[in-house]
Amino acid sequence: MNPKVVLKKAAISIASVLLFLGLWYTGAKSLYNIEAEFRIEKALNEQGQAAADEMAACIASGDISCQPNTLPSPSQVWASFQSLLNDHALISADKAAFKEKTAALNEKRVAEGKAPIVYTGRPSFVDQIFTSLKTVFAGFFLALLIAVPLGIFIGLSPTLKSAFNWFIQIFKPVSPVVWYLLVFMIVKTLLIDSSEDSSFTISFIAVGLCSMWATLVNTSMGVSSVDKDYINVAKVLKLGNFQKVFKVVLPSSLPLIFTGLKITLSVAWMVLIAIELLAQSPGLGLFVWEEFQNGANDSNAKIIVAMFVIGIIGFLLDRLMLAIQNAVSFEKTDAI
Repeated sequence: MNPKVVLKKAAISIASVLLFLGLWYTGAKSLYNIEAEFRIEKALNEQGQAAADEMAACIASGDISCQPNTLPSPSQVWASFQSLLNDHALISADKAAFKEKTAALNEKRVAEGKAPIVYTGRPSFVDQIFTSLKTVFAGFFLALLIAVPLGIFIGLSPTLKSAFNWFIQIFKPVSPVVWYLLVFMIVKTLLIDSSEDSSFTISFIAVGLCSMWATLVNTSMGVSSVDKDYINVAKVLKLGNFQKVFKVVLPSSLPLIFTGLKITLSVAWMVLIAIELLAQSPGLGLFVWEEFQNGANDSNAKIIVAMFVIGIIGFLLDRLMLAIQNAVSFEKTDAI
């Protein structure tokens, strides 16, 4: 690529980032001033001039107890990000110390056939990111295992397509909250005698059921739109049903199937936050909800940190699916 074109694109990208940060800072400062003025005015109306002057002095001093709690500035979000990383380092050190302390005892318990003692302290922000990733990939693979085979069967048979059409059209738009409640009812009943925490199981099954529909529809469309000449050649060569599917139908359907899988992974990542919140699974959804409920002075900044992390991970997951699609498909897809 021409170096001038690369520099131009880089300059435009940097300018857009700076513009975004500038608008963000200006908006945060404006909202801060609005709430500060409101607090001072309220103190003046309710308690008099002395209280208003005291409130103004407190806000100007930077005292946390009286600071307006509104949209945080970029610098506050960056400080919260660093705080979360420092917190992760402290929790990791605690985990390592706990593991070292209980190593001998756990060896003895395992030898006696007992369960080892596990660390039960609170997870760090980084731990919660990995919990969310584990949940979303488990849900994605569940969606893949259900939607791709079912989509192939539906696509190969017009009769099955008609039979399942009502089912797809009714359940595809169902809210993640409703899917969560349905899965909760079933899993809680099936695991009624289990002492294990079922939040992860409920979360990934609900995520998979919410997100599988794009893959199901696209797989069905891809299979049903395979060139009839390919099917006729498979008949001439006397290929069996499995050979026909794996050597003719699937390769021809891959572009549409991967489009569905990309949408499925994106939807899975989006609905994950709401489902984790409901299931109390220790991931990013629960982190955001706890910070919102907490209402501390830095809670808003931590929520913005989580928002950026969720967006960046979603973007990287989309690029990952695009790379896999280009690696296994004859048709190369450009990034959007």
